[in-house]
Amino acid sequence: MTEQKTRRQPGPWRVAVVAGMASYIDAAALISFGIAIVIYQAAFGLAADQVGVLAGAITFGVAVGALAGGRLGDRFGRRPVFSVTMLMIIGGAALLVTTDSFVPLLVGTLLVGVGTGADLPVSLSTISEAADDENRGRMISFSNVLWIAGVLVAIILSTVVGNLGRLGGQILFAHVGIVAAVVLIARLSIPESLVWLAAREERAKGLHTARASRSSVSSLFRKPYRAPLIVLVVFYSLVNLAANTGGQFGTYMLVNYAGLDVSSASLFGLIAMPVLMLSYFWFMRVADGPRRFTYFTVGAVLYVVSLLVPVIFGFSATTYIVSGVLGAVGAGFAFETVMKVWAQESFPTLIRSTAQGTILAVARFVAAILATFTPMLLTSGPSALYLFLAGVTAVGMAVAWFGFRNRDQHNEFDTEQLTDGTAAAAPAASSATFH
Repeated sequence: MTEQKTRRQPGPWRVAVVAGMASYIDAAALISFGIAIVIYQAAFGLAADQVGVLAGAITFGVAVGALAGGRLGDRFGRRPVFSVTMLMIIGGAALLVTTDSFVPLLVGTLLVGVGTGADLPVSLSTISEAADDENRGRMISFSNVLWIAGVLVAIILSTVVGNLGRLGGQILFAHVGIVAAVVLIARLSIPESLVWLAAREERAKGLHTARASRSSVSSLFRKPYRAPLIVLVVFYSLVNLAANTGGQFGTYMLVNYAGLDVSSASLFGLIAMPVLMLSYFWFMRVADGPRRFTYFTVGAVLYVVSLLVPVIFGFSATTYIVSGVLGAVGAGFAFETVMKVWAQESFPTLIRSTAQGTILAVARFVAAILATFTPMLLTSGPSALYLFLAGVTAVGMAVAWFGFRNRDQHNEFDTEQLTDGTAAAAPAASSATFH
C-alpha cells in the first residue's frame, strides 16, 4: 500500500461506528418488524398464515443474506457489498412504508432481511481489518453496544407510536430506512479495507501467503480452519437458542404463565438491558487481553446457571428477572461478543466474511427451527423449556471451551501474511487441539 492510501484511511473507531451500525439496523429492523407486522395485520386484514409467512421471510432472509453477503464481501471487497446492502434495506423499508398488500410486503420484508443479513459479516470484517491487535476485540465488541441501542430505540419508538394504527407501523419502518440512508452516506467516506486490498494484490501476483492462497470456500473445510469453523457454528447456534427464545417468547411466557399483562411483560423484558450493556462495556476492557478466556469461562457458567433458575425455583416474574440479569452478565463474556472476536481472528482475509456469514446463517436457521416447535414445548410449562435450553447451552459452551482453551490467543492477522508453510506452523504450535 502506498503512503497516500494509508493517509486516506479514516480513524479505526470511526470505521467501528459506521460499519458497526449494521448491528443497530439488525436489531432495530427485527424489533420493529415484530411490532409493526401486528399493527399491519389489523390495518390490512392480513390472514394468520400471511403473517406467518412474513415472519419466516425476515428470518430466512437474514440467514440467506449472511451466507451470500459474506462470500461476496470476500470476493469483491467489503466496500461495494456494505453499500449495496444499505440500498436493499432502504428499498425494502420504503416498500414496507408505502404498500398495503401482501406481495409487496413480502418483497420488502425479504429485501430488509437479506440486506441486513448480508451486511453483518462484511461490516465485522471491515471493523477487524481497520483495527490492530491492541483494539480489535474492543472495536468488534462495540458492535454489540450498537445492537443494544437499536433494540432500545425501536422499543421506545414503538411505545410512542404503537397505538397510531398504520401510521405507527410506517414510522417504525421509516426509522429503519432513514438510519440506513444516513449510514450509507457515512459509508461513502469509508475506503476499501487495506488488508483486503493487500490480500487481493498478493493473490494477483501469485504470492503464496496464507491470505492469498486460502480464498476458496473449500479452504474453510480443511485444516487449520475446519475445526474452528465447526466449533464456532456449534457454539453460537446452541447458545443463541436461549437468547432467541427469550426475545421471541419472553412476553408470551410472562403473560400466559406469570399472569402479567402485555405492557408489564414488555417492561420486564427491558430490565436486563442495562446490565447487558454494562457487561458489553466490561468485556471491551478485557477483549484484547490475556484474561479473555477466563472471563469467557466465568460467563459460560453464569449463562447456564441463569437458565436453571426457573427450573429449580419455578417460572415466575421474579425468577424471570433473576434469570435475565444473570444471563445478561454471562452473555457479555460468553456469547456473541467473544464469538465475533474469535471468528475474526480465526480465519484469513479472503475467507473471513464467508466464515462469519456461515456461522451467523446456520445459527439463524437453527433458531428458526426451534421457534417453530417452542409453543409445543411450552405445553409442558416454561420450566421444561428452560431445562432444555440450559442443556443445549451447556453443550455449546463446553464445545467452545474445549475448542478455544488452547487457541484463544491465536490471531490469524499475525500469521496470514506469512508464506503457507510458515503460517501453517505458527497456529499448529499454539492450537494442538485443532489438529
